[in-house]
Amino acid sequence: MSDSNRLGVFKTYKLYVGGKFPRSESGRVYEVTDSKGQWLANVPQSSRKDARDAVVAARKAFGGWSGATAYNRGQVLYRVAEMLEGRKEQFVREVAASEGLSKSKAAAVVDAAIDRWVWYAGWTDKIGQISGGANPVAGPYLNLSTPEPTGVVTVLAPQKSSLLGLVSVIAPVIATGNTAVVIASADAPLPALSLGEVLATSDVPGGVVNILSGATAELAAPLAAHQDVNAIDLTGAGAELAEELEIAAADNLKRVLRPLPAEADGSDASTDWLAAPGTHRLTAFLETKTVWHPTGALGASGSSY
Repeated sequence: MSDSNRLGVFKTYKLYVGGKFPRSESGRVYEVTDSKGQWLANVPQSSRKDARDAVVAARKAFGGWSGATAYNRGQVLYRVAEMLEGRKEQFVREVAASEGLSKSKAAAVVDAAIDRWVWYAGWTDKIGQISGGANPVAGPYLNLSTPEPTGVVTVLAPQKSSLLGLVSVIAPVIATGNTAVVIASADAPLPALSLGEVLATSDVPGGVVNILSGATAELAAPLAAHQDVNAIDLTGAGAELAEELEIAAADNLKRVLRPLPAEADGSDASTDWLAAPGTHRLTAFLETKTVWHPTGALGASGSSY
């Protein structure tokens, strides 16, 4: 059969939950179009049941991931960068179509996303040095503070930056030992769903990152109120939705990362995702454990509480 008569194989986009690729249990899909309104794909419309399943998977994975050494987590994140590098052409096409960028600009965005994984890979075994340490105490004892991951984090991905912004909010969460339930951009979910394929073929254990597509508000509301979700990143929420989610999150005292001023409308159009990310997203989902040790005559025995 000649190439001119060959029918192309359309890609079936699926969710990424627990290391597997399920369709939405609801059976719903919705159309995704490019910046010119042309059809790109049908993607799953996730349900509340899908969101609950993602939380279960993230909780199950948390113990092993948080218990891994920081150095090992860094190696895993670097492996993600390697796998993304190997599929660069695919992501350039998807980013160009999703964000209405030229091929050259889309390539620059994909390169930056790959570099962002490497950036956070390098921080995994260093963040403890800047967020913990020995504290001065006026007494016969010393005080040590060490950071620990918060737990299961719901991440509302940026609405406009479909890959670089996405990576910029996922990578710091898992770099510090948390697990994530990610709600992809509703209008541009294709790079996020393809990222699930990259994660599945890298060394990231199943359940560490779970990716849902669909209506942000519909999925975020039950996750914000979910008693087994420990924190929520509101980057991809508009101001009104962010306020509603923050109130819901107060039920079990979740950590809440509010959008930066440039992200407050949920569009993140003015956010410079290419800028150096700093460490604020790394420290946003860390808890501080303090250990007290007596000194002097009792120093040999030691104790902590």
